[in-house]
Parts: sequence; structure tokens; C-alpha cells
Amino acid sequence: MNDIAVISNETCSFNHLEVSPQALYQQAVVAGQVNEDLSQQAALNALQALFLRLQYAHLHADVNPPTDLGLYLWGKVGRGKTFLMDVFVSSIGIDRCLRQHFHHFMQDVHGRLTQLEGVKDPLKQIAKELAQQYEVLCFDEFFVNDIGDAMLLGRLMMFIFDENMPVVATSNTEPNALYKDGLQRDSFIPAIKAIEKNLTIINMAGEYDHRERPLDVVQNYFLTTQSSGLVLNQVAQHYLLNLQDVNRYGILDVLGREIMYLDKHEKHIAFDFQELCMGPRSHFDYIEIAKQFHTIFVNNVPILGGDTFERIKARGTEDGSVGSGSTGQRHVLLAPMDDAARRFIALVDELYDQKVCLYLACEVPLSKLYTQGSLSFQFERTRSRLIEMASKQYMALTHSGE
Repeated sequence: MNDIAVISNETCSFNHLEVSPQALYQQAVVAGQVNEDLSQQAALNALQALFLRLQYAHLHADVNPPTDLGLYLWGKVGRGKTFLMDVFVSSIGIDRCLRQHFHHFMQDVHGRLTQLEGVKDPLKQIAKELAQQYEVLCFDEFFVNDIGDAMLLGRLMMFIFDENMPVVATSNTEPNALYKDGLQRDSFIPAIKAIEKNLTIINMAGEYDHRERPLDVVQNYFLTTQSSGLVLNQVAQHYLLNLQDVNRYGILDVLGREIMYLDKHEKHIAFDFQELCMGPRSHFDYIEIAKQFHTIFVNNVPILGGDTFERIKARGTEDGSVGSGSTGQRHVLLAPMDDAARRFIALVDELYDQKVCLYLACEVPLSKLYTQGSLSFQFERTRSRLIEMASKQYMALTHSGE
């Protein structure tokens, strides 16, 4: 019964550098923070071996690079992938590795590309700079669903491996399913082959989602009924927010785009779902919002799933789920709210990663929020995270009381 949220890059409880991952794991077991899970042992053993190899290389600069450069841990939500990666990060020390949520890493890559404008082969330069600055790269939630990121990432990963740089990645998806059915996916296949060649692939196929362990529940999910709305407003008032006074509405500037909010007080803010997830928003917007606020209310969340229908999407639009033709157009299956649902998934991912307190007012219970559609696989992670975010254990990691 792992407490997945105990160890994160911001709130890591392990500060003893050069203590091995296996030793830190056992410390957590003895402290009652986690229970041993046999399904995690293969990944833990592989991380231990990588730790020892890095420690040896740290003392012997002339050591030859290994044939396998790192690990790719994949499996269903809540199996402990992030937990184990953060144990590994704690063991080697954050000064020696770059540990980032994958979306943050891609945001930084775009920023570096801007700085390197005019430089020949800037992705190769970025890989070289990363290898000079860090001993290992750790990516959480490795997932590709954007054609631009796919094209960049394919070449960048190959340059990183050319630098013999170790990589630890976690994902809900096995490598050969990355960017599945994406536009021009053939261009991404070399990156998949490079991952499979250079990283040890481990499927963490544990039986249980540890985020669904017994938790001390805190109500953060409300129905949009009159009685439930009264309770939600009382919670909002604790943060000095008023969800019903239109005179408190305002405009928030996020990366040059305007987003209307319902109310804002210091590090706490409330939005309507339509403003936050049904307009031209990107994951980068949610990264910025999560950096600025400790508590977020989202009002009027509708049913997000529904019957899928087929339509054609042109080259360069948001990713769908099925098929990709050589012309750059494809048939995709979408439910009516899938674009908004995709943004909602990105929002929850970011708030969870940055340990932001989230309150929701929804039309239906969580179990019915997304029951069918082309994003069912992705939404399973969101559902799991929302369960954990409604707990005292998660709230203790947030800054919501500040």
C-alpha cells in the first residue's frame, strides 16, 4: 500500500545523499510510509544497479559507457513509478540529475531553442549542454501527443543517447505505443527504436492502484446542486473567495493570453470550467497557473465523456485517437467534449505535479465524469489522481493554507 505522494521532487523526505535506492525504500517501509510491494522489486533492483553504476563512474572517470543507459518504467496508474523514480533521485542527489515532469522538460526545450536561434543543429547543442550539466535525466509522465513535440523529441532523444547520458523515464504507455496513431508518426519511430535500444524497459504490472488505498478523505469534489453549492461556497469563503459575486470577476494574464476568473485572493483563485478548459489553452498555461496559485476552484464542470463520432482532422490540429494518412489528414474518433476533456486532463496533471489544492464543482459524480470516449485511457490517470487529491495526505503536501 504505497503512499505515492509521500516522495516528490518538491517535498522529498529523503535527504541522505549517496544512500542507495534500496536503503531509502526500506527506510520508508520501516517508517510506515509505504508497505513493500513485490511487483515493484524488479524496478527497484534496476534502479539500485543504475545507482551503483553511477557511483562507480563518479569515482572512475575512465569507465566505459554501458550498453543500456537507463530505465523506462511503464504501467497503469498508481503502481509506484513516480515513487520509485523519486527514491532514485533522492539517492543520487538533485544536484546530479535533472528531474522534471515531461511537460516541463518540453517547455524548457522550447525556451532553449529560442535562445539558440541561428545555431546549427540546436537540438544537438541542447543534448550536449544537458550532458555537461547533469549526470542523469529523469522524466516523469513521458507521453507524446503533439506533432511538434514528437518531431523535436525524436531527434533530441537520439542526441541524448549519443552523449551516453543515462535516462530514467516513467510512463503509462509502453514505448512502441508512444504517439500511437499520431500525425506523421513514421518520423517518430526512430526515437522509439532508440528508447528500446538504450533503455531497459520494465512493465510495472502490479495489481493495485495505490492511490486508491484507504485515505483520510477531504471533500473537494462537489455536485452543482443548490445544497452542494452552499457547502462549496463555504469552503471558498475560507480562502476569502466568493464564487457568486460578479463584481469580483477579473482577467488573469497567462503567457500573453487573457483568462477570466471568478474571484482571486493572494494565492487562491476560482475559474469557470468554460474559461479554463474550453478555449484556446495549452499545457503551458496550466504550468504557469500552477506556479502562481496554491488553491484553485473550478466551477461548472460538465460531463466530459460521451458517444464517439468520426470526423477528419487536418494536419497540425490537436491530436485525436485513430488513423493517420500519408496526406497529413486522418480519421479520428472523438466525443463531443474530448477537446475540453484533454485540457482538463492536462490541468489535473499539472496541479497534481506541483501539489496544488483543487476544488471542483461538477454536474455528475467522479465515477460518471468520463465513462466513454477516445480519452478513456488517459482519463483513468486523472480519475486516480483526483481520488488522491481529495485526501488529508495530499493536502498536507500542498501550500493551500498559506
